[in-house]
Amino acid sequence: MKKSAEIKGLPIISIMDGSEIGRVKSLIINPDQGTVDFFTIEHEEWQVGGKAIPFKKVIGIGEYALTIENEGAIIDLNEIPIASDLLNRKTKIENTKLMTRKGQLIGEAKEYVIDDETGKIVNLEVKVQGDMMTLDHEFVVTYGKDIIIVTEEAGTHLHSIEAEQKPAGANGLAAIEQQQDELLKGKTVRKDIIGMNREVLISQGTVLNEQSIRTAREAGPEVFVELSMNVE
Repeated sequence: MKKSAEIKGLPIISIMDGSEIGRVKSLIINPDQGTVDFFTIEHEEWQVGGKAIPFKKVIGIGEYALTIENEGAIIDLNEIPIASDLLNRKTKIENTKLMTRKGQLIGEAKEYVIDDETGKIVNLEVKVQGDMMTLDHEFVVTYGKDIIIVTEEAGTHLHSIEAEQKPAGANGLAAIEQQQDELLKGKTVRKDIIGMNREVLISQGTVLNEQSIRTAREAGPEVFVELSMNVE
């Protein structure tokens, strides 16, 4: 599970090209499905909001990077009608008031959490009279442009943030890591990969196998990202 704020600003890494192609600028919400369908890209050479990545093309969303297979995953928003439509609808969750169908104000959404494997919005973090609470997605009726409409029962199903904070599922993380490893196997390292103690962990010219990839993972996220960006 990932909060939207944890995804925004992440480097976007092309595993096949071993390069950083920009950063996540924003998340495009599909209000009808209650999902995040696209990520817009911030890149100094591209116009703002012009390029995006469909969620289904994302390999993984980690603590230090969002990974895709290659630059072929990038689309032009103006050429994909559904993406352009969702962008123009300007659906947002942060700083949006929650109101029941009968007009009762519940609070104000400040953040939301998505399933980083499916893109489904799992819950909302809501400020209620100064306290931060969570509300499960099943109580949301409509993600509107100005108001989020919730069921009448939503007010009695708010939970404290502390009670809802749980680590991401280990099985899901393992699946993402396995997929990343498979893409790296057999590739050649373009330069020496240096560990946290300035030692050479993987030498230039090494053809990656399970052991060398595991070595990079065990050395830490920054070393693994460095390896991913320097293979061919």
